[in-house]
Amino acid sequence: MKGVNYIYLFRHGQTTYNRDKKFTGWQDPPLTRLGKKHASIIAKKLKNKRFEIAFQSSLKRSKDTLKEVIKCHPECRKVITDERIRERNYGSLNGLSHEQFIKRFGNERFDKIHRDFKTRPPQGESFADVEKRVHSFIKDIIKIIKKDKINIAISAHGNSIRLFRKIIEKASIKETCSWTIPYDQVFTYKIKTVL
Repeated sequence: MKGVNYIYLFRHGQTTYNRDKKFTGWQDPPLTRLGKKHASIIAKKLKNKRFEIAFQSSLKRSKDTLKEVIKCHPECRKVITDERIRERNYGSLNGLSHEQFIKRFGNERFDKIHRDFKTRPPQGESFADVEKRVHSFIKDIIKIIKKDKINIAISAHGNSIRLFRKIIEKASIKETCSWTIPYDQVFTYKIKTVL
């Protein structure tokens, strides 16, 4: 469609921490064998799409997933690392298993830390905190898309995607907190580049 460009947004594949149900946050575990398969699924879904710039975080799960995706995209002329799309920081909980947390603090506290919009883990970020940095990222990429009339791919994380979707889809806080972000789905957004 003329006058429209696209954002292709996807989550990294499963990591060892995801598999073991640990708070991953800013820790840097590798993809599992299944996680590599997830990356291949995303690559297949995007094979016939075009994008000129791709974004990743500095965490290897984001980079390794993108590496698989861009194998089929010689037109992608630039890969940019941007920490605004990094995973939510779980602070002192990074690396702790959900089970350990629940044993120590109970299910109610786990649900609050895990899914409440404004609750911060100790030394960590709330969804509201992540939303601020993701909002700034979205404003910048939309400027790039409109100026250069290009498509963009983004290899992000479950919680940065959650807030990206909230902003772009104008979703409620309740809806946003209820989402599970799959490893093998591409979220596609149209951006009008001509008025």
